[in-house]
Amino acid sequence: MSASRHGSTRLVGVALVLLSVLGFGAMPIFARFAYADGVDLSTLLFLRFALAGVVMAAITRLGGWRWPQGRDLWLLIGMGAIGYVGQAFCYFAALRYATAGLTALLLYLYPAIVTVFSALLWRRRLSPARLAAVAAALIGAALAVGDGLAGSPLGFVLGVGAAVIYSGYILVGERVSASGPIAGASVVMLSAALVYGAIVAVQGPAWPRTDGGWLAVAAIVLLSTALAIAAFLAAMARLGAADASTVSTLEPVVTMLLAAIFLGETVGTRQMLGAAIILIAVTVLTRLREPAPAS
Repeated sequence: MSASRHGSTRLVGVALVLLSVLGFGAMPIFARFAYADGVDLSTLLFLRFALAGVVMAAITRLGGWRWPQGRDLWLLIGMGAIGYVGQAFCYFAALRYATAGLTALLLYLYPAIVTVFSALLWRRRLSPARLAAVAAALIGAALAVGDGLAGSPLGFVLGVGAAVIYSGYILVGERVSASGPIAGASVVMLSAALVYGAIVAVQGPAWPRTDGGWLAVAAIVLLSTALAIAAFLAAMARLGAADASTVSTLEPVVTMLLAAIFLGETVGTRQMLGAAIILIAVTVLTRLREPAPAS
């Protein structure tokens, strides 16, 4: 591949991750409005995955894209039913035993985990510049998540568990994203929806009470799920799992800025410094070439 074509591919990949980051970063804001309207967590997650899965499945059919088959199909089902469900369980359970700041920081260990295991599994060299970019992104995330970093040992274990499960989801996703991000995302979402649907059937649903609540749910479905997941899977096909994960550390920065704009939350000097460090790390990664396999 020529240098210019390689650079163009990476820029498209970074743009796709940024689109994904915008969707995922906005989700806590939309979720706050949905919770205020009476929706509980299980119902919100069921609506999120079920409706987004239906939307993406319809787009897949209208676009004439081929559905994943065989091994890829089963891997995608596992990514949804085990990966997304397990990660969400660990993350939200960790919030009961640790502060939001510590939980978010532990989750953002995943770029480092993905980078290391991507090198081990796919035999990719880790250049000093790439390692420095990952380390800088982690430092920036630590600065951006806030001051509260207290928690019990169980909260720590659950937070790390969320990062490990999400890392596995991303590494598997890199191997199957070639089957098509739209169709692949549909399978992931519908698989997760089946699990959360069973939970809602046992617990009983808590639907939105007003049009505003349904509008918040619709934003989560379309922007923070369908678009965000499809964009991230497409980005991995261009950047690889390690670099896509590192760029996605911009997510807490996006959430922080949107919370300041729409919820009136304050942004301190430390958070701004963290955002600047992450932006520098992302800029460095954008200019790096794809790592060659180790000999």
